[in-house]
Amino acid sequence: MTSVLMHTCCAPCSLSCIDPLRAEGIEPVAFWYNPNIHPWKEYEARRDCLLTYAPTIEMQVIVDEDYGLRTFVEHVASDIDHRCTYCYQHRLEETARYAAEHGAASVLGVDISAKMIAKARSMGNEGIIEYRCMPMEDILLPEASFDIVLSSLAFHYTPDFQAVCRNVSRWLKPEGAFIFSVEHPVFTAQGTQDWHYDESGQIMHWPVDGYFMEGPRQAVFLGEEVTKYHRTLTSYLGALAAGGFEVTAMEEPKPSRELLDSVPGMQEELRRPMMLIISARKK
Repeated sequence: MTSVLMHTCCAPCSLSCIDPLRAEGIEPVAFWYNPNIHPWKEYEARRDCLLTYAPTIEMQVIVDEDYGLRTFVEHVASDIDHRCTYCYQHRLEETARYAAEHGAASVLGVDISAKMIAKARSMGNEGIIEYRCMPMEDILLPEASFDIVLSSLAFHYTPDFQAVCRNVSRWLKPEGAFIFSVEHPVFTAQGTQDWHYDESGQIMHWPVDGYFMEGPRQAVFLGEEVTKYHRTLTSYLGALAAGGFEVTAMEEPKPSRELLDSVPGMQEELRRPMMLIISARKK
């Protein structure tokens, strides 16, 4: 069985990947590195919860003992508007670096942000991990050169998902795995990506409009206006089929009971899906 190192935090978006991966014959190994969690007691509680839960599903856990809070705070304090982007990127970079140092034959990381690539390179291991700063649409790779292609919350930024599927199919070896997450079509349909509120500011409902009108949507993310591309669930699955993939699992992550009980407002996340995770295998 193939193993994959999977960054894990307390969010359901990571734990919900486990069953789809195993359905594809891929055994996830959880990697804990979360310098963003503060205070220490909260960090410790979430880490220990993972360590208690993992044996019940027979999942191995690797814990990076470097808390890293000081470095994390020093970086985001000077650029608070982009703290979430840095947090997300930094934790995945650490996961890729660990994989490269512990047996992965090769690791390729691609990002359109020059700042993110520079940050990744500054962390060392460039001889083990190859970095490329480019749009995903411009990547050129040899045929049948990878066992697994992973993408997290990126494909709703590209206008041509069919081209992505064709390219990934070409890069993967036979029976290779393609696992990705995107913003859910219900979440992207209307465009503004916000609730409807009543006159007192209370949430009324999540708007779903223009669902079958695929194409660009303007949204505000981390204080910046960005263009995202809405497509239906049918379009995602159809593009995979046309690219020579068989869908083996699909997940609409939702908050765990722990999050529902402990985080204010988390109950609202049960009213609509925010993300979609699809696992597919090259035929």
